[in-house]
Amino acid sequence: QVQLVESGGGFVQAGGSLRLSCAASGSIRGNVMQWHRQVPEKQRELVAAISRGGDTNYADSVKGRFTISRDNAKNTVYLQMNSLKPEDTAVYYCRFYLPGNYWGQGTQVTVSS
Repeated sequence: QVQLVESGGGFVQAGGSLRLSCAASGSIRGNVMQWHRQVPEKQRELVAAISRGGDTNYADSVKGRFTISRDNAKNTVYLQMNSLKPEDTAVYYCRFYLPGNYWGQGTQVTVSS
């Protein structure tokens, strides 16, 4: 069982930045790590992913604005979010994946116009 704790969410004006962190209770070295987000009454969507080797991919809606990174020594994955838009408002979830499949409890991000 792996516990994931997200932090760094909050309220920000459009154009601002936030940095989310996801701390795992165990090693993330051998795992794919992802950030997802969800708004009420919509499906959870993949925002960004980072492979074991550090390769990254992003949803088209966040390319050029968000950056995912990992620090295996700290068992932590990050999501740097710049140029935030009101449509980025959501609960953001960290996922520990492949192998395994664990989710954090989520952190709210609210972007005002």
